[in-house]
Order: sequence, then C-alpha cells, then structure tokens
Amino acid sequence: MDKLLWHFTGDGVFSVKSAYHLAVDLDRRRGGWRSSVSWMDKPSWIRVWEARIPPKLKVFVWQILNRALPTMEALIEKKVQVLPRCPVCWDAPETMEHLFLYCPVVRALWDYSGLEYLAEGLPRHTFPLFLKRLLGLIHQPTVVMAVVAILWRIWRSRNWVVFEGKQFGISALMRQFNQQYEEWTDLPSDQVPRTPIPLVQSTSQVGDSHLVCMWDGATKGGSHSAGGMVLFDPARTLLLARGVQFAHMDDPGVVELLVLRDAIMWCIEQGLSEVRFEGDAKVIIDKLNQADTRDSRLGAVLEEVAHFLRTQPGFSVRFVGRENNRVAHLVARKALSLYPTISRFFDFQTWLVSRM
Repeated sequence: MDKLLWHFTGDGVFSVKSAYHLAVDLDRRRGGWRSSVSWMDKPSWIRVWEARIPPKLKVFVWQILNRALPTMEALIEKKVQVLPRCPVCWDAPETMEHLFLYCPVVRALWDYSGLEYLAEGLPRHTFPLFLKRLLGLIHQPTVVMAVVAILWRIWRSRNWVVFEGKQFGISALMRQFNQQYEEWTDLPSDQVPRTPIPLVQSTSQVGDSHLVCMWDGATKGGSHSAGGMVLFDPARTLLLARGVQFAHMDDPGVVELLVLRDAIMWCIEQGLSEVRFEGDAKVIIDKLNQADTRDSRLGAVLEEVAHFLRTQPGFSVRFVGRENNRVAHLVARKALSLYPTISRFFDFQTWLVSRM
C-alpha cells in the first residue's frame, strides 16, 4: 500500500515548521533572498501594514502593540466594573499576556499552528514586546498573516463568549484559524488592501497614542446631505475611510452632528477605545466640550452625541481648522455626489488615496 511521506522531516510527517524552512530555503536558491532581505529590513509594524489583510486587522494589531485593547485588565484600570477573570478559561485574570499566551485554549492553537517554535526564548512578560520581537523574526509575509490570523481568532472567540454567551472548543478555534488564513492567502491581487500612506501632517502631541477620526458634513441646498469620516493612526497614516448619506436633512449644524454620531458609532463597532474626533464645526465642538446641550435646533442629536462621549472615556472631540480637515471634507463631498447611491458600497479609502 502506497504511503505519502514528507521528505523534509526525519519521520516523514508534514509540519508547518519544516514547510516554513523549506520555503525560506527555496526563496534563497531562486534568487528571491535579496527581496526578502529588503522586506526583513522593515520594522515589525510596517510588515503588518503591508500584509494582505483587511484594514481593521491592521488597526487590531496596532491596538495590541499600544496596549489599547479593551481586555478585562484594561477596563478595570479605566474604573469599569467587570469581572477580572479570563472569560475563556476562568483560570486567571484576563491580562493581554494571559489571553494571547497562557490561556490553555490559546496555547493549544499556538501549538497547532506550528509557529510556537519561532517564539522560543522571546520575553513573555509583556505581550506587545513579545509580538514585536516575534514579527521581527519572521522571514515571509505569509507567516505574518498566520500570526495575525491566530491573534484575531483568539480575540473574536473571546468576544463571542463575553458579548454573546457562546462557548467554543479548541477544535472549532483551529478550524476557524484555518479558514481565516486560507481566505487571506487566496485573496486575488486586485482585492489586496492597498498600503496606506500619510495623507495629512500630524497635529498630535509627542507621545500621543490616540487614533484620530476626522469628520465633516456636506449639504447641497436641497433635501439631502452627506458626511465623511477618515480614521488615522497617531502618525496620520490612513487606516479607514467611510461616507454616509442623509435624506430629508439639509441643516448644516444637524448634519455635522449626525456625521459625528455615526463616526463615534463606527469606531465603537471597530472595537476602538481611544479615539480623538477632529472636525471644523467649532460651535458644536465647544458645546460638547463644555457639556452644554441646551440648543433647541440641535436638540436630541446633541444630547445623544454628548451621551456617547460620556460613556466612552477614551473618546474626545477637538476643533481643527478647515485646512486641516480637508480629507474628511473630500469624502463628504464624494458621498454627497453619489446620492442616492448607497455609499457604503463605495471604496472611499482607495478613492481617497488616488486623490492625494
């Protein structure tokens, strides 16, 4: 009876580790090693930024590296009343280190992936440092994708337990990891998210770790309006862009508030907890910062936005001049021009990069 053997291991059994070393060796022999060295020279964060993964996953890794992920430990530090135990195993407090390294379910996934050997000897007392060092050891972009797939499946599964009360087993976690990784590696080249580029000059203070969401509204003097919101990292590198539309609404002040409300809800949906919202609607921003919601014209919308800001301690609003809000203005005008098309199907991020 014929038997399949993997000739690159001593026992003939396939492993991710052996395949990884084989891929590196073949790349070197084919002359591709020079390009790999060029890629290897890039900082860990840039390797993630250029990976063939959705933009929200790049934001997710950025949150990990900046300890901005809302784990139970982080929520308790912000005075949020939650149970400190890991919701997956209940064996220990949920720190970032426990969730991604020491939780028994998580350790099984690392072992299954075959990537644990890469982490041998790395410092594990702080997970952001561990991840940064791990990314620095990787020779192939596809392995970066595998690491991100592991982290994302862990976080998603954890959130299912916390927010939906769902339970999962190790086998399900492994299956979801395989599916996620295969989806990314099979992505056609024309669907690969483009590498973001800096679009505006940073106005952040030194040491500022907040993401920045710029927003703006646009009206046409008719019965409809639109808005634009653009999410940046602290260095003002584009992460995401989105346009929204409103029917039967052309009051500029109310439109600005509606766009800000949608921007806040959008960031909450992305799982973000530290965001500064910047816009050029000075009167509205002053009212929000002064907790002054007494305005008959803006009414309930102003109170709703103020409520969001009160319940999200890591969110804040800041006034910037129109010249510094140009990208959000561009997205808002584009969304307005698309009316009544459902603008959520339009790729604002690619369009915006092409305009700069």
